[in-house]
Amino acid sequence: MTAHGRFHWNELNTRDPDQAKAFYGQTLGWRFEAWDMGETTYWVCQAGDQPVAGIFTMAGPQFEGIPAHWFAYVAVDDVDARVGQLAAAGGQLLRPVFEVPGVGRIAIIKDPTGAALGLITPAAAG
Repeated sequence: MTAHGRFHWNELNTRDPDQAKAFYGQTLGWRFEAWDMGETTYWVCQAGDQPVAGIFTMAGPQFEGIPAHWFAYVAVDDVDARVGQLAAAGGQLLRPVFEVPGVGRIAIIKDPTGAALGLITPAAAG
């Protein structure tokens, strides 16, 4: 498990995952493994045999006007407790805490400067 307060995962948010896979495959030598998420496919980027990032497809009206971007997640010891401290610290919850089975408990927040960030309490390695 990634230590509290350290960057844990990076994710490319894009409308064109095929173009992204072609680019990162050619320039970085990444391979891609599909992860079925029901309505969409999440792509796990592999460098050798190690997962190094993900590719998320931005589809739907909630992503209108948002450009493609890299998004970071920081590991925390207790995402619910950390979300409870946001307002006092000047932050804001952008998306309620949610669970991704086998991955962890996640919240999408905004810091006082307006920057978005994911907080994750990673699932226990099983």
